[in-house]
Amino acid sequence: MDTLDPDLGDAPRFLLTDAQHWESTRIMETWNYRWSCEVFHEFCKQVTGLEAAQVRNQQAVKRHLRLCCLAQSLLQRVTGSGGKSESFSFAKGTQTIGQKLHSLSREALAQLLELAHGLFANGRSIAQVLEVLMPA
Repeated sequence: MDTLDPDLGDAPRFLLTDAQHWESTRIMETWNYRWSCEVFHEFCKQVTGLEAAQVRNQQAVKRHLRLCCLAQSLLQRVTGSGGKSESFSFAKGTQTIGQKLHSLSREALAQLLELAHGLFANGRSIAQVLEVLMPA
């Protein structure tokens, strides 16, 4: 919650709601969640492709939303790699989503290459490895 000036000299806020049965503290707590919800919504639309989804049923909508939430969690937790030449002045020393996404992509590719290397080391043919990586 926002901290209020103890001398009540700050500007008043007026919150309107049709939830007349709510207590004032619940109204203020709900209003304070608004900004984090806006940030999440913008992130999902711009980074995880939530708005670009073309799904056909309710189950697919739920699945896509859950995957967007998972993607956001992964991107926020990962430590990004990127050299100084890849840093942008607007980031002010913090790692960008692009750098974090690059780190996740490199990690996923490394695991894919390790899998393929292990399959080849066990004598699998190119066709067999391809079938494991991309089943028909």
